[in-house]
This record gives sequence, C-alpha cells and structure tokens, in this order.
Amino acid sequence: MSAPLPDRGHAQHLLHEMLRIRRFEEKCAELYGAGKIRGFVHLYIGEEAVAVGVVQALEPDDAVVATYREHGHALVRGVGAGPIMAEMYGKVEGCSRGRGGSMHLFDARTRFYGGNAIVGGGLPLAVGLALADKMQGRARVTACFFGEGAVAEGEFHESMNLAALWRLPVLFCCENNLYAMGTALGRSESEPDLCLKASSFEMPAWAVDGMDVLAVEDAARRAALAVRAGGGPCFLELRTYRFRAHSMFDPELYREKAEVEAWKRRDPIAVFTTRLKDAALLGDDDLARLEDRVATEVAEATAFAEAGTWEPVADLTRFVYSERTS
Repeated sequence: MSAPLPDRGHAQHLLHEMLRIRRFEEKCAELYGAGKIRGFVHLYIGEEAVAVGVVQALEPDDAVVATYREHGHALVRGVGAGPIMAEMYGKVEGCSRGRGGSMHLFDARTRFYGGNAIVGGGLPLAVGLALADKMQGRARVTACFFGEGAVAEGEFHESMNLAALWRLPVLFCCENNLYAMGTALGRSESEPDLCLKASSFEMPAWAVDGMDVLAVEDAARRAALAVRAGGGPCFLELRTYRFRAHSMFDPELYREKAEVEAWKRRDPIAVFTTRLKDAALLGDDDLARLEDRVATEVAEATAFAEAGTWEPVADLTRFVYSERTS
C-alpha cells in the first residue's frame, strides 16, 4: 500500500522532478536519432520514481554513486540540465568536460560520483566514500544505485560484506528492472530474492514498489535515517521497469511487447498524476505549468549544448597523464 499523500507543494515537487527526467530522456532519444548524441545511451524512462524518491531522503553533504543509466539521478541531485546535455554532446561545457559522455556524468559540487560504465563498478567506490566518512566522523550517507545485474558480480558481494563488517553508512539501492542487459533475473540467479541475498550479509533489507514515488521516498527516508544514525548499511530492492530497451543499440528481443505494455499501465508519472488530481492536489493548470517549466528547461539545456565548444585536438592528452613539475 502506498504512503499517504504529502502536502500540495511537495506532491507537485515530486511530479515536477519525474517530469524533468522523462522529458529530458525523451529529448535525448530524439537527439540521438538526429545524430547529435553518439555512443551508448541508456534511458531511464519508466524508472523515474526511484531516483526522485531516494534523493528526497539525502542531504547536500551525502554522496551519490550511480550506474551508466544515471541522467535522472544527476538531474534530481542538482547537476544542471545544461551541463548534462553538453556532456551528452561531448562538449567542453559538459559536467565531465565532454570526456565522459552519457555514462560518465560527474559533479563534485553536488557530490555526484558517477556515472560508471562498469557493471557493479560503483559499489566499491561507495564503500570507499563511506569508509572515509566514518573514519572522519562525518554523519553522511552514501547512496549507491545499481541494477540487479550487478548482483552477479564479485564487487557486489565484496562491497556488501565490507560495508556490513565495518558498519559503513551506505544505502544500497538496487534498481531491479528484471532483465539487466537482456537476461531475465530467473535465468541468471539461482536465488532471485535479492533481499534474501542482502540479508545474508546481516543488514536490513526490504523490497519497495519502485513505480510508486511515495513508497520509494518513505522507504528511503527510513533507511537513510537508520544509516545516518550509525546503524550500518541498508539495502533497498526497488522493483521497477524500464519502458525502453536497455540501450539505443538494443533490439529488445528478450521480452514480450504485452509485458512492456502491462508495465506501462503502471507508469509512475501517469499514476501519480491521477492520484494527485483525485485528491485535488493538482489541477489541469498546475500540470500545464509544470510541463511548461520542464519544456523550457530542456529547450535551454539543448541550446546550451548546441552552443558549446569542442575540445581542441591539442588538448586530447590533457588529464591523461600526471605531469611532474619538479
């Protein structure tokens, strides 16, 4: 059962954040088709409630570690839409100077530590960040997002073990969209109950409806509170679904169209919008205003990227090697 509705302001804020992700991702798909964005692109359409809900539970000093499907996380964490889009274009004005692209967004100001193209690669980074915070006596949380495909990687088990052993302040957020790259969970894991796996490391773990932004926010707040208080790591299995293929190169032959359509009927944005309207927390004018704000932001981000500059060829070796000054 979903959490109770919040006040009007917060309810519309949650909807606005999900709309920002959806419209940004739709624009990215359009620009990819136009040849403006190249390389690998992994869209977050359908999973917006996860990033939006979890980030509500975080403080500015907390850290976020994400996967290669991280545009939405970066947006709601506070990384500007312009620098994100410029990074997608490969422009110097991008948040990673155009060198990271879609899969390697980074922003020190918001403590957003990727963007990581390696499956499970962010898990050890999250453990390191949390260990540093614990050693320095800082009451911070490191939220680590990863897909269920990472559960099959050794980094997952090593990171879970060390986080539990050292009681590190990590909030493990497993975005379970059922198929990893293209293999159903039941075909890759002998035990598909991911919370049971996490519990084997002696840490609290529970499953959450990842299509319900209020359920995600409620679970994340409870978990983050426990982690911040020194209770050690927590694990959330956020059961969600991506409406688009794994990446723009994916022919998507591994799941039935009927299944995709069934999940689309649980669209986190559409369902939440209906719920707010039924509770008189959102009117048609309110929704139009939110859509207008988002459309303006996406348009300005695209214009910013278009007007950006390419890195000079002479700078290609810059930042590759450390230069000794003495």
